Amino acid sequence: MKILNTVNDVKTAIKELQKAGRKVGLVPTMGFLHAGHMSLVKKSVADNDFTVVSVFVNPTQFGPNEDLEAYPRDFENDTKLLTDAGADLIFSPSPEEMYPEGFSTKVSVSGITNALCGLSRPVHFDGVATVVTKLFNIVNPDRAYFGSKDYQQLQVIRRMVKDLNMSVEVIGMPIIRESDGLAMSSRNIYLKPEERTSALSLSKSFGLIQKLLDNGERDARVLRQKVVDYINSHSSAHVDYVEIIHPEKLNSLETVNGDIVAALAVKIGRARLIDNKLFKI
Repeated sequence: MKILNTVNDVKTAIKELQKAGRKVGLVPTMGFLHAGHMSLVKKSVADNDFTVVSVFVNPTQFGPNEDLEAYPRDFENDTKLLTDAGADLIFSPSPEEMYPEGFSTKVSVSGITNALCGLSRPVHFDGVATVVTKLFNIVNPDRAYFGSKDYQQLQVIRRMVKDLNMSVEVIGMPIIRESDGLAMSSRNIYLKPEERTSALSLSKSFGLIQKLLDNGERDARVLRQKVVDYINSHSSAHVDYVEIIHPEKLNSLETVNGDIVAALAVKIGRARLIDNKLFKI
């Protein structure tokens, strides 16, 4: 497996592959890899002739007072995991390589970014859209793989690809959970033992929603409030948002008339955790 750090080196390597007609998969990550990331890598390895994994903590998607400097990193372990999984190339650029002096362009997706995480993290999705566009231009992948835990991010990328007529196929993969139900996240490392119990309130709240739906509840505002009350009853848990949304438009619903997504963001200690679940009605 190769490790490359510059845009030109990656573009040169990919050009040779594509001349030979080989299919390329891309898995964009910020490193500190866990089983959720690895499910994307393994899928890419199965689907494509060559898999590129980017390991880059993207500064433009972090706002002021967010955890850019503290974001966990372990490149040595990432390399071992990716080698074992069969990845072919790691692209690990510096911030200066991705955003050289004079960089002044951003990609912005409107509408679906004006809700959920976009409300409390106003610069986040511009940073995501910009760096993913750059990665698509550098790697020119046939397919790119993203986890569904970041549900809004996945929809933003799909919208961007459609609107800008990008040729890459975006593949969303299921959420991978710990044995206790907690959605895997690099930020789970922030949780103290007593906070982990509170963190389980996110995934357990989906059982509460399902029970209410099974009993005929169709008022989305009732579903939301029940979940807010449940999560806030746990120590250290502070709800950022609980929303019942349309699966594609991401708008907040008042009445359940079809499939819905419950999307949550909760601060627990130092960690801001997100989770979601699609409910088929």
